Amino acid sequence: MLAIGIDSGTQSTKSLILDTETGQILASAHRPYGLIPDLPPGHMEQDPQLWINAVDATIRECLALLGPRKDEIKAIGVSAQQHGLVPLDKENEIIRPAKLWCDTSTRAQCDQFSHEFGGTEGLVQLAGNPILPGYTAPKILWMKQQEPANYAALNSILLPHDYINFWLTGEKRMEFGDASGTGLMDIRNRAWCGPLCDFIDPRLREFLPGPESSRGVTGLLRDTLRKDWGLKNSPIVSAGGGDNMMAAIGTGNIHEGILTASLGTSGTLCSYSKTPVLDKEGEVAAFCDSTGAWLPLVCTMNVTSATEQIRHLFQWDLPALEEAVASIPPGAGGLLFLPYLAGERTPNLPNGSGVLHGMTTKNVTAPHIARAVTEGVTMGLAYGLKRLLTLGIKPTEIRLTGGGSNSPAWRQICADIFALPTICLRSPEGAALGAAIQACWAHEHASARLVKLSTLTDRLVKLDEKTRTHPDPKTAAQYKTLQTRQHDLTRKLHAAGFE
Repeated sequence: MLAIGIDSGTQSTKSLILDTETGQILASAHRPYGLIPDLPPGHMEQDPQLWINAVDATIRECLALLGPRKDEIKAIGVSAQQHGLVPLDKENEIIRPAKLWCDTSTRAQCDQFSHEFGGTEGLVQLAGNPILPGYTAPKILWMKQQEPANYAALNSILLPHDYINFWLTGEKRMEFGDASGTGLMDIRNRAWCGPLCDFIDPRLREFLPGPESSRGVTGLLRDTLRKDWGLKNSPIVSAGGGDNMMAAIGTGNIHEGILTASLGTSGTLCSYSKTPVLDKEGEVAAFCDSTGAWLPLVCTMNVTSATEQIRHLFQWDLPALEEAVASIPPGAGGLLFLPYLAGERTPNLPNGSGVLHGMTTKNVTAPHIARAVTEGVTMGLAYGLKRLLTLGIKPTEIRLTGGGSNSPAWRQICADIFALPTICLRSPEGAALGAAIQACWAHEHASARLVKLSTLTDRLVKLDEKTRTHPDPKTAAQYKTLQTRQHDLTRKLHAAGFE
């Protein structure tokens, strides 16, 4: 059978068609878009219609490339950016643009949750996670407090991937994995947390779909879309999930011992766990995954967003950036970068800013800066890895995805800073591939064929052995010292009021 995988991200949407027997990607397409410009600092918003237009366009392009085999498509799966707030009125019209995962305008609302429920420790004890600016919960409270007219029109709340599923099927549903990223779900019991919901509004649970199993089917593709796309029969649309949950599936991260690191606009590290992993300090997100288990996850907000700033600053193409980074030895000649250009989530510094520290007459060069920025954003992720290790996660291999993983120099930096072997996938689209695999899994269950997800991932997730990279022990020790220095500098600047 054939399955469509869709990954709707912050900067673009990618769709692909997967042959689930051979593992071959038969067609793929991509559409870029941007954020709403000129908003106040910290506000990051997007018109959900952009996502719909991009999904429609990329699927049409894929179907045109596929040709007569399009009637073999049996399933569609959607991955999308987590945490975004899509508010709908009684007519299912969008009330206001979606506030995104990278929106940090809700710090005051996070403080209100923290004050009410005993800080990070109390929130983790109550539901498993603190309330952070990126999550959906403070966005809802923000809308209630800052836009009462919009809140008064509210009839339902969806996450980005739920909204795309709604457009595809006409059904409003929310699965455990993405729902756990709202901040409102008790991740241990996979149910909405009453006290948190009631703190926003006693009616809030009326606006939220009840969280459901991630292995289910949202519905069939709407007839209007089936006809528009020229399909003979309506494929099923799976529950789908957040981009991190789908990337875990798409990288085969459904067993203990594997860690997925995404080097995209933002950065994530996540691992499979059979039991909830709760962090009393609130730095590791205690999410559910989209397989029926849990997905302890660390997120940083500045990865390729920072390296792209440098690339544009020096007017380089990607090969020139690669050459610059590779030309400088580890440590960037003493230049250290604190990568908080858009605030930060881990550590929690929503008003943070970036710092280049240790500048001398010898290291203020474009290649040194490029190397320092690449090392700095990777050490930012390693801060989260250290916390995962403290909580008992024991990775033996890191699977790299995202645009940064295309760089051999960066792959070596990752292996050395993480002090673990790294490897990439043959398919660069981990989340879209994961969405297609999950859609196949849901189709098999709906057809009463109880196929194990691992059977599918073992066949369909293909490692690119030529990218396997091992850490150099001497360099890894050097980076361990630099990580301590980066963390100490961050802590001291923050304590002194310089975020």
